[in-house]
Amino acid sequence: MINEIKKCVEVLKKGGTILYPTDTIWGIGCDATNQKAVEKIYHLKKRVENKSLIILLADMKEISKYMKTFPDIARDLMKNVERPLTIIYPNAQNLAKNVIAEDNSIAIRIVKNEFCKSLIRAFGKPIVSSSANISGEPAAMVFKCVSKEILNHVDYVVTLYQDVLQEVKPSRIIKLKENGEFHIIRP
Repeated sequence: MINEIKKCVEVLKKGGTILYPTDTIWGIGCDATNQKAVEKIYHLKKRVENKSLIILLADMKEISKYMKTFPDIARDLMKNVERPLTIIYPNAQNLAKNVIAEDNSIAIRIVKNEFCKSLIRAFGKPIVSSSANISGEPAAMVFKCVSKEILNHVDYVVTLYQDVLQEVKPSRIIKLKENGEFHIIRP
């Protein structure tokens, strides 16, 4: 795992893209603070840029770096869910402009799997996580379902866990409002 993390960090630091296993499904990632790297993901996925992306962090205490306020309700929500949880926060900051939604919000998930945590910690910045598919096509729930078009156009493919079939649970998505209220987008 250490060699894979080193290779990924090298690619991410150069503004490249990676195909990697996340705590949900296989994803395409890049440095969430690098606008040109984020553009590569939009181009690779053939995705319109007004459709925002999710970023991954290794630890809850990192969240405050990327938004102006970190509501207490978010801490409570994260502590009380078993399944991966993506929270859309208002007032994003310190990220590539094209990773932030038009309403200035950002979707963040704190990862639970050790590979992702170790990768993000080694890189020292948030990583974009977008499903490993062309927009409009089914998401690649397992590595063998990733299309050749994606495989041939990312800068690095993680070799770990390619044969592992895990129970895939998409993350629950909740959007927070500035007043502390929230609504569930995906239960």
